[in-house]
Amino acid sequence: MDEYQDTIDWMFTQLPMFQRIGSAAFIKDLTNTQKIATHLNHPERNFKTVHVGGTNGKGSTSSLIASVLQQAGFKVGLYTSPHLVDFRERIRINGEEISEEFVVDFIKNNKAFLENNKLSFFEMTVGMAFQYFSDQKVDVAIIEVGLGGRLDSTNIITPLVSVITNIGWDHVNLLGNTLEEIAFEKAGIIKENIPVVIGEFTDETKKVFENEAKLKNAPIYFASTIDDIPELDSDLKGNYQVHNKKTAYQALQLLKNHFLISDDDIVKGFLNVEKNTGLKGRWTVLSEKPLIVADTAHNKNGLEIVMQQVQQQKFDKLFMVFGVVNDKDLDAILPYLPKNAEYFVAKPNVPRGLDAAILKEKLIQNGFNATAFNSIPKALSHAKSKAAINDMIYIGGSTFVVAEVV
Repeated sequence: MDEYQDTIDWMFTQLPMFQRIGSAAFIKDLTNTQKIATHLNHPERNFKTVHVGGTNGKGSTSSLIASVLQQAGFKVGLYTSPHLVDFRERIRINGEEISEEFVVDFIKNNKAFLENNKLSFFEMTVGMAFQYFSDQKVDVAIIEVGLGGRLDSTNIITPLVSVITNIGWDHVNLLGNTLEEIAFEKAGIIKENIPVVIGEFTDETKKVFENEAKLKNAPIYFASTIDDIPELDSDLKGNYQVHNKKTAYQALQLLKNHFLISDDDIVKGFLNVEKNTGLKGRWTVLSEKPLIVADTAHNKNGLEIVMQQVQQQKFDKLFMVFGVVNDKDLDAILPYLPKNAEYFVAKPNVPRGLDAAILKEKLIQNGFNATAFNSIPKALSHAKSKAAINDMIYIGGSTFVVAEVV
């Protein structure tokens, strides 16, 4: 076992991590993050930031903004979560992942502090990202909120712009049972006198954002209602990117007050997101014949749009390689899943993956055609063996399912 792998294993097991175990890992308090920031001598104050929250589209919107700033010639940090394959994907500069050596040294040098203060996986990762961006002297870092906003570990920064992509039903056990309550948590990233860009909103959530912005004296921009946003092409091909592109574009207009960004930088930045930032799993086409697409959409709002896009494709037969986590509200997502498909289901390879037999049973009870497999790769390999060149295979249901195939 190499030193990097040992370090990552230690971080994962140190204290609950939301990605693996779910709600038990959610710490409703910023005390620990403030402690590590003080311990590291406030690295987060040494570079400019953009803060991106919301239910869906945070990762894509963060990556769109980062890609444009890179295209404009800046040294850009990008902090996102969760990772698909390797932890280092969470912390990048101009698309390059943080080095294994930095991860190992950071944990080694701060281990006593991390253990004594019982920092969670997420808190120590945020500290590591801020330290890395500071050491590497980035011009700006795009920081994606992990969960919620108000009490998220990232919420110790004072950004140039705050961004909230949208509000949907996800993590209701942690963030609240109404859209207003969830919006209130997400609106917690709005800062005194700092402009905030809102992507999509409803009547209920708009009021929450307006109230919070007023309290904080923060100029507020609703991207979806702004008429002069041009339609720009992007290498991110999901239909849902329409909203993310508008939101990112509006944020970039505000960032022009701080950085020299040309319209050409925006055009090229939008076209080269995957190349510039390394983003994966957003309507990622793995094969053309048959068409194989992987997408990380995993809640009602995300899946509704992606499933419409699936139905717009031309195919003879549709195969769904599908898996979910065990705290997923299946009743909320089932109405959006296509019935004209064969489902090959498996448990994603994480402790909170939902057992394939349970998922299969639920699908069959609701009129779907489903077969269970003992791993995602086996389910995919079965789908490939059955699919003809004019068929389509969709892989998704959870970030962890996509992680096993990209």
